[in-house]
Amino acid sequence: MSVSGGAAAASVSSAPPAQEEGMTWWYRWLCRLSGVLGAVSCAVSGLFNCITIHPLNIAAGVWMIMNAFILLLCEAPFCCQFIEFANAVAGKADRLRSWQKAAFYCGMAVVPIVISLTLTTLLGNAIAFATGALYGLSALGTKGDAISYARIQQQKQQADEEKLTDTLEGEL
Repeated sequence: MSVSGGAAAASVSSAPPAQEEGMTWWYRWLCRLSGVLGAVSCAVSGLFNCITIHPLNIAAGVWMIMNAFILLLCEAPFCCQFIEFANAVAGKADRLRSWQKAAFYCGMAVVPIVISLTLTTLLGNAIAFATGALYGLSALGTKGDAISYARIQQQKQQADEEKLTDTLEGEL
């Protein structure tokens, strides 16, 4: 590895990832695992799609293989350790917010389905789309606890009662 590549890898690893915004460790690993499984399903289904004479199926298959490579590059860069820019791309992907990853992964998974709507493209892209959905759910944040929700409801109720008493006093 060259000196500039090592410096780039060191600068990428020193930046804090944007995903630390509330994802638990097990949910982060679940997203990564679904990304790797989505990449495998895209690659296998893409290969099956390419074994045809229909040009749209071939285009969808090539797109699915490209999706598999991008998913592996972003979610499991150790699988692409012989590609020089793999760590830099993975570092940039880790700095993306969850909703950005969700939009990117879901968009990547929908394109082959639009190109060629077959059972192979649907099943092959389902896990990749599910990865985007998992990242999208993490972007929504955690559910609030019951105590803070009850406190907010009580404050709203007190504000409504004060408005009601003010309007009643104004009518008298």
